[in-house]
Amino acid sequence: MSLNAYITDEAIEGSEDGPLAGRTVAVKDNISTEGVRTTCGSKMLEEYVPPYDATVVERLKAAGATIPGKTNMDEFGMGTTTETSYFGATKNPVDEDHVPGGSSGGSAAAVAAGDADLALGTDTGGSIRCPAAFCGVVGIKPTYGLVSRYGLVAYANSLEQIGPIAPTVEEAAELLDVIAGPDENDGTTREEGADTDFASAADGDVDGLTVGVPTELVEGAEDGVVEAFEDALDDLREQGATVEEVSLPSVEYAVAAYYVIAMSEASSNLARFDGVRYGNSGGYDGNWNESFAEARSEGFGDEVKRRILLGTYALSAGYHDKYYKQAQEARAWVKRDFDEAFADVDVLASPTMPILPPELGESLDDPLKMYLADANTTPVNLANLPAISVPAGESEGLPVGLQLVGPAFGEETIINAAAAVED
Repeated sequence: MSLNAYITDEAIEGSEDGPLAGRTVAVKDNISTEGVRTTCGSKMLEEYVPPYDATVVERLKAAGATIPGKTNMDEFGMGTTTETSYFGATKNPVDEDHVPGGSSGGSAAAVAAGDADLALGTDTGGSIRCPAAFCGVVGIKPTYGLVSRYGLVAYANSLEQIGPIAPTVEEAAELLDVIAGPDENDGTTREEGADTDFASAADGDVDGLTVGVPTELVEGAEDGVVEAFEDALDDLREQGATVEEVSLPSVEYAVAAYYVIAMSEASSNLARFDGVRYGNSGGYDGNWNESFAEARSEGFGDEVKRRILLGTYALSAGYHDKYYKQAQEARAWVKRDFDEAFADVDVLASPTMPILPPELGESLDDPLKMYLADANTTPVNLANLPAISVPAGESEGLPVGLQLVGPAFGEETIINAAAAVED
């Protein structure tokens, strides 16, 4: 089947031995690969070929992995469906009439279709977990600082992380073992978790585990999604876990806070793409302002333009305190709510996505609906916590994902719990 999961099919060979020897790992096209173009799904970077590897790519090659190509994505990571790519939409291998999720849709589709053994995605507000849920595979959004972001083309620096997508929890954990750890090129990385064997945590022993279910993250989900989610909770109970309701009042404001912060950071980060420093040039006719405007108008798609404009507005004089400052205060509130919840429970569980995968084209007509679909994933990024999406069943023949969230650097706990759901 032609899923359009890859933007560039160009193999990158790793070392002859290592923990990933003999396996293919597809890489999302916003992660730098030396000598192989990295487009971010955008016309702006259609011909950009990086002169260096991202740290995670160096680690893949050292571990013996073969990179079969660069995967399709929403332009600059801005989307939930992988339909905003300049290179065309990716299809969901479960049902080609539906989206694979985004923005790492190409990575998830490649793994689900068997076109790659494993894959790397990036997650700014759910961009690993959403496509993992929609395609019926496993995706891990690591704790902020566990995995180096050096070589990642930034969308929103304070929110995003690189993470694994795989057919099983154990395989996702094995890939996380390879890419995790501090990096002198990324000052946000931490020593915590560097010596952890994540793969060994995937034993599925949840006897005595306390699972909290935030009511706010279940109430708005579709009936079929809730049914599959509750079945997965019953499985955890049968294996010895305790399940109890908790409340995260702040998540009501999380989506709004997330988009103000993410779009503001995107407005700043994408300023470099002006046709002079980076990106396709519109030519110079004597007026730099017009030349910049022409380059950005032709190079960026509609969704990227929308987010840059909204982010610039939120940061502008007279509106910074009204929007950006309040969004940061809401972010702190979200973090406090999670901290309080983890004083009583080991992990938090919710549907990964409150909806089933939409049909292709459905979400493009209603951007606000697309933003609201991130309600269960964005709070995790605001709090810089780890989360995993694991298949929890189906509804109407389409996959449903279960999200498990842990405290900072609590990857072992969520991997263990996810393995129990998988079993």
